[in-house]
Amino acid sequence: MDKVGISYLSRNSNTVGNTEELGILNDKMVTARVVDISLNSNSQLFNQTGQWGGIGTIQYQLVSTPTSPIVSNQSLSSNLAKPLFPQFKNYPLVNELVILFRLPTTGDSQATGTYNYYYLNSIGIWNHPEQNGIPDVYSTNTTESPSQNKSNDSIELGNIQQPSDTPFQLDLNGNSGGDFIEKGNIRPILSFIGDQIFEGRFSNSLRLGSTSPSQGSVVNNWSSTGEIGSPITILRNGQPKDLGEPGWLPITENINTDLSSIYLTSTQQIPIDVSVASSATGGGATVPFSNIIKETPQSPKSYNQQQIILNSGRLIFNTNVDSILMSSQKSIAMESVEGLGIKSLEGNVNLLSPKGIVSLGRQNASESLILGDAFMTQFSNLLDNLNIVLTALNGEPLVPAAAAAAFLVKESLSAIKSQIPNLTSKSVKTA
Repeated sequence: MDKVGISYLSRNSNTVGNTEELGILNDKMVTARVVDISLNSNSQLFNQTGQWGGIGTIQYQLVSTPTSPIVSNQSLSSNLAKPLFPQFKNYPLVNELVILFRLPTTGDSQATGTYNYYYLNSIGIWNHPEQNGIPDVYSTNTTESPSQNKSNDSIELGNIQQPSDTPFQLDLNGNSGGDFIEKGNIRPILSFIGDQIFEGRFSNSLRLGSTSPSQGSVVNNWSSTGEIGSPITILRNGQPKDLGEPGWLPITENINTDLSSIYLTSTQQIPIDVSVASSATGGGATVPFSNIIKETPQSPKSYNQQQIILNSGRLIFNTNVDSILMSSQKSIAMESVEGLGIKSLEGNVNLLSPKGIVSLGRQNASESLILGDAFMTQFSNLLDNLNIVLTALNGEPLVPAAAAAAFLVKESLSAIKSQIPNLTSKSVKTA
């Protein structure tokens, strides 16, 4: 009777003596070192791997046979592997290790007996986001210095090498014309319990995390308030420029020193330094966005409700088809240190307040603007009436002095009235 069932499988899944099944597994999954990779049309593998349809294909060397590296006269069609998940482009560097799987080709693999190899992303030998290369210490074609080779020999023997601040330890580029240079100071992002983090090699990262206070030496700055487990999403591009610590020490995101950031929060309090919170002339700190609107918004540093924060050296909002729309349940406050400009190249600039007041100069401005068109109409009538009086006086022969004065005033009134069309603004209106 055949033995079946979950219990049988669980009892025998790790049986060393089951050589048949272990042989099948070894035939389908192996570890390999990346020798080259096709990234563009300059690659030596480009034509042999299907041109643009083969981007991401690697040429590999089996780690189990390091004494048999790929030789120069070997066909480029051998020792090739495609990405297992082409939808996610996270290609390895040269000298990084990958796991290969033997899987079917586009044809009938069972009938033809032909298979292709596919690879997973690089193995985290150093558990570091920048690079995880490990050299072939048996290769005679190495370009590393003797001192570096000695270090790499130690690596292969099992000694731990921490990344240093010295750039460039291995050739990580291959023949595709790449320019990847290890900086050595790229700091990994520290994960907190339950976080999902996606890190690039160049100090860019995406954290899907939560409010999670840490008791360790490296803490985050978004868990001092808020409910434990409240979600937070952080997109970061570029670590602080002045990091002087070695590259293996982890860090957490810092909205004030990271180059560019987007924060999506729920109950967290983000300690962002707002540019308008300090006086441009050095006269001391000011409350950001105060005296702009009737109710000063809560300070960005103290706000702990859901919000989206964008912070960078410069922000650009641009549309090339339609409009930019901004809407708020409460207020919209805009403030700058140096200047604020609003311009419409071909249309109007409208400031509307159907139920309130449009204040110019200050928030509590109390002086009313004159209605220019209405005032000028009444002013013109006044000038006309004065002209009538002065005409009468000018014709009075019994009062010579009055006649002369009336003549001069009439000339002045005529000059003032001629300028009335120029006394009203053509570009600023009030109602």
